[in-house]
Amino acid sequence: MRLYIIRHGEPDYATDSLTENGKKQAAALADRLCAHGLDEIFSSPLGRAIETAEPTCERLKLSYKIEEWLSENKVFDELSAVDENGERDWSFGCQNTKLIKDDYTKDNWYTNPIFKTCASPLECYKRMAKSSDNFLERLGYKRSGNIYEIQTRSEKKIAAFCHHGVGTIWLSHLLNIPPHIFWSSFDIHHTAVTIVEFKNNPDDLTAAKCICFADISHI
Repeated sequence: MRLYIIRHGEPDYATDSLTENGKKQAAALADRLCAHGLDEIFSSPLGRAIETAEPTCERLKLSYKIEEWLSENKVFDELSAVDENGERDWSFGCQNTKLIKDDYTKDNWYTNPIFKTCASPLECYKRMAKSSDNFLERLGYKRSGNIYEIQTRSEKKIAAFCHHGVGTIWLSHLLNIPPHIFWSSFDIHHTAVTIVEFKNNPDDLTAAKCICFADISHI
């Protein structure tokens, strides 16, 4: 199985929709994804993600299915912090050295002072990880530690249209990369396509492998 994790196009956050440029990005993305072919399409319930998915759905004659956990709203509430201007923004959007200058680990990353004014960073990460596990199990791949037990072999190509914050947390969990390391080292542009492969091994065990990260060659 291949999982396509896709960030929405350039947004107008005030109206939760795409800008004119974002619509052009979504159309170019549809050209690319139609060349790949998809079997199922899932989307965040937010307008900017749905608008990004729609051109691909129309071209492939597929309907998108809403996954509430892919919404960025609750994630932002839990992982945003008060910046130097007294406004809330992504805590991990700070200068990347602040995430890794000290010896934080996968078990204590949330104790970094940059997360001090966040509502619930660890709980957010755990909730997203659980939602990911439930989603993958519905697709036939059950999480077991850092790997997956193959319950139903699949050659499907699955697309999930979501958001920057959601995508970085999700990929951190799928690829077993501590979140502070992921946030300090990787970024995802509008309509960027990341492809994660779950190879159907003979022993019915598999691990997520990133075979394409945040590619925007279509724009």
